Amino acid sequence: VGISSWFIPTNKREHNTEKLQGNSHLVNSATSNGALKAQTLYISSFFPCSHISISTKTLTFTMQSSISLSLSSPSTICRSDSSAAVSNANVNLLNPRSLRFCGLRREAFGLNSSLSTHRIQSLSNATRRPRSNRIVASSAGNGAASKSFDYDLVIIGAGVGGHGAALHAVEKGLKTAIIEGDVVGGTCVNRGCVPSKALLAVSGRMRELQNEHHMKSFGLQVAAAGYDRQGVADHANNLASKIRSNLTNSMKSLGVDILTGFGTVLGPQKVKYGDTVITAKDIIIATGSVPLVPKGIEVDGKTVITSDHALKLEFVPQWIAIVGSGYIGLEFSDVYTALGSEVTFVEALDQLMPGFDPEIGKLAQRVLINPRKIDYHTGVFASKITPAKDGKPVTIELIDAKTKELKDTLEVDAALIATGRAPFTQGLGLENINVQTQRGFVPVDSRMRVIDASGELVPHLYCIGDANGKMMLAHAASAQGISVVEQVTGKDHVLNHLSIPAACFTHPEISMVGLTEPQAREKAEKEGFEIGIAKTSFKANTKALAENEGEGLAKLIYRPDSGEILGVHIFGMHAADLIHEASNAIALGTRIQDIKYAVHAHPTLSEVIDELFKAAKVKANTSSPVAEPVAA
Repeated sequence: VGISSWFIPTNKREHNTEKLQGNSHLVNSATSNGALKAQTLYISSFFPCSHISISTKTLTFTMQSSISLSLSSPSTICRSDSSAAVSNANVNLLNPRSLRFCGLRREAFGLNSSLSTHRIQSLSNATRRPRSNRIVASSAGNGAASKSFDYDLVIIGAGVGGHGAALHAVEKGLKTAIIEGDVVGGTCVNRGCVPSKALLAVSGRMRELQNEHHMKSFGLQVAAAGYDRQGVADHANNLASKIRSNLTNSMKSLGVDILTGFGTVLGPQKVKYGDTVITAKDIIIATGSVPLVPKGIEVDGKTVITSDHALKLEFVPQWIAIVGSGYIGLEFSDVYTALGSEVTFVEALDQLMPGFDPEIGKLAQRVLINPRKIDYHTGVFASKITPAKDGKPVTIELIDAKTKELKDTLEVDAALIATGRAPFTQGLGLENINVQTQRGFVPVDSRMRVIDASGELVPHLYCIGDANGKMMLAHAASAQGISVVEQVTGKDHVLNHLSIPAACFTHPEISMVGLTEPQAREKAEKEGFEIGIAKTSFKANTKALAENEGEGLAKLIYRPDSGEILGVHIFGMHAADLIHEASNAIALGTRIQDIKYAVHAHPTLSEVIDELFKAAKVKANTSSPVAEPVAA
């Protein structure tokens, strides 16, 4: 067993707050003594350690993380120390810690951005309105609103979608405010993507440590592996707090006004929060969603829970029923089984994972469900769920999804309701502008413009993210928000939702973009073209085999006549990262006959996608080559 070291740069900056004369807002700027400091942590193969004791037989770790383990080693274990330090020259640069979520911002963790190139000049005349020395929105300050409005843009909801829209609006020179009645970050940061990925990071390591055959194939001998429940819960909570703080600071750094209260639309271009009424040239609704709880299910937050409760990990039940086998249900089954629970799925449709490509779903079931402590009931509804009380277990009545006849009654320690999410659109004042929701969703067109009850567009009003129901993903909300800002600043922009990827962070992962095979065949039949299918296995990939992770499949759905990519689906190690090459290709309209000549580093997992495109049989000729070869 080797002990490696991680070099972790941390960007430590101090911020001064200077009030510009003639402006009413505060601007945070970096001081000249900002420096990049290095920190070295010594870790085991899996986690940072706060203490290492070494004997000739056993290596024991006292973990900073929530997993404890001991390794039996037949050979001597050596450690080599290394450290490094990097410092930046003193600069007087404005470097806001701005974070646009889902890959659209890097600065929150101290990485430089293009915004850093703008300097703050000292005020030459305190009594005059600042001009060249004023920090404009494009360089990290909030702009001046149109004369007849308080703001150029007001966003209701400070989740990932609202946050992304706010940052882009400031870059475009708009004076921007964001209204939040709860906490910054919304569902994704506080009760969704972020804490769930923290739990899944733990479950992934636990699963690896518990796989004796897997560890022996590396020459590793693991004597025992355990976990501290509270430590695992703290890891998820701490990560959510950190990201929430980063998002808040990024908006403050750019001068976005964060207004606390429940936002309500009073009328055209008018919003109320608390007792305050403000006006804006344009308004974006970005209020997100909440867990969907079907009728007949009593949620007590203790033994019958939603994902909001489950992420707190207040206890790990011996036996838990998960109602719904979509993304949420699958990910929590991964967490609970890794921590020792037995899981029973309750699925209303005839097959598990109904939202996935059928071929990928079958493979995922063989790997993620069948070998684990999981059983399932399909084609049934949980018509009634009663929480545990007075020593009695949680009871679940199952009825046939078609006949509605009682089929079975389950008694379990806990039940997780993972039946999807419902839009959070009540109390928004939509009746004031003649807008009627559809199943709770705000109706919008392809440009996210809100449509009223008569089918007319509501001027200057937009809705993004889960609240409009087009694609209930955090990064989709952010992309929609950016698209709206492009429109209100004069550039027509329509988002291609088929190019937006999705991922399920199980072990191994599942990812997808575009159409499933049934969807593609339906489209082909309607429009009169043929589809082609290409597949590659992770078992043929050197990097996957080196990691002992050969279980996986990549699938390409395409048009042989034109080379158009219709859909890509991946099940395997790091599938969530691999999907973006296909996603970008769809977004840019790249054809298979062009992308198949791209060069991938060897040995990498990306070669799975390389082989996938090369396996496609395209009838069309390649695009015109570059006129002159590129010099080496």
